Amino acid sequence: MHKALLIGLRLKDTRRCDFLFSMDELAGLAASAGVAPSRRLVQERAGIDPAYYIGRGKLDEVTAICAEEGAEVVIVNDPLSPAQARNLQDRISRKILDRTQLILDIFAQRARTQEGKLQVELAQLTYLLPRLTGKGVELSRLGGGIGTRGPGEMKLEIDRRRIRERIHSLRRAIDRVRNTRALHRRRRERQNIPTVALVGYTNAGKSTLFTTITHARTLCSPKLFATLDPLCRRVHLPGGSPCYLSDTVGFIRKLPVELVAAFRATLEEVVSADLLVHVCDVSSVDLEGDLTAVDRVLSELGAHQKPMLKVYNKCDLLPSLPPRQRSGDIIYLSALKGGGIDLLLDAIQQKLDRHSRSAPDAARECANHGIDCPSAKCVQ
Repeated sequence: MHKALLIGLRLKDTRRCDFLFSMDELAGLAASAGVAPSRRLVQERAGIDPAYYIGRGKLDEVTAICAEEGAEVVIVNDPLSPAQARNLQDRISRKILDRTQLILDIFAQRARTQEGKLQVELAQLTYLLPRLTGKGVELSRLGGGIGTRGPGEMKLEIDRRRIRERIHSLRRAIDRVRNTRALHRRRRERQNIPTVALVGYTNAGKSTLFTTITHARTLCSPKLFATLDPLCRRVHLPGGSPCYLSDTVGFIRKLPVELVAAFRATLEEVVSADLLVHVCDVSSVDLEGDLTAVDRVLSELGAHQKPMLKVYNKCDLLPSLPPRQRSGDIIYLSALKGGGIDLLLDAIQQKLDRHSRSAPDAARECANHGIDCPSAKCVQ
């Protein structure tokens, strides 16, 4: 495994506990990507240096630590601009990765289906395009003066053009995937079978819960982003009625914009679900931060107002169980041990029943106002 030096910049307005958790998470991401974090370097500043990210006085220290620890990779805890990445590469002479690039690398390792590979490649190329560097501008026909009249497009310009063409091709392929998913959703809606989507922070135990309920053969791992390709299985609730249960990719703080855009076809499963089950890791050292990060992504997707159940998972790791395993729309359980699963299924049944009873009222309200109702049940 390659050794890596982790660099974090704590700004004055950032809480210390939030920053330390972010650095711990960066170390977990590095381990998930197959890199061994050897040391952490932290700097406190009023703002990010526009040229080097960290202060220029720290650059010599970074170079010395890399030589001392044998670190081949330097991983930065924030997104880097193209100029910052180039400057750090020139000064440190090590491979430079920012947080976004590290997450993209993990996604590239985890993608198994053709859909997942398409979405990851689109995110990678979107990230790479503004970061292409090399000589070429002064050798093209755009240059002026003696010795600058080249044959036209040089390598850099050709690379950029090919990447743009590939991005357009990937977007068309993903649009076809989106149309196929929409067709499957309409088929499920015609069957009048509701869909329940598992959402939550990465490594909260969604895949373990999905496997426990559906008995499907899925990968369950403590690594971050172990699940990338979404799965959907039909299950029967305690009342005998069926529903579709969908396992989705986990969310994370500072989720790269490229990923949200590329995985919109997959995340539409969350938007179209009748009920969301928000799975939380009750043993997390920053549970409130995890909840806030998930709520923020759901809000960006426009799914924050959907009916929701909140599941506090991994209760087997607590020193003592809560006095009640269910309180309203909150259920405490252990997906690994199987305790509390029946309570969750009962809660899903009750929540879906209430939602289906309220749908005709919503349909009448929409008809009274002469508008189309977004609910699939109202359409039926």
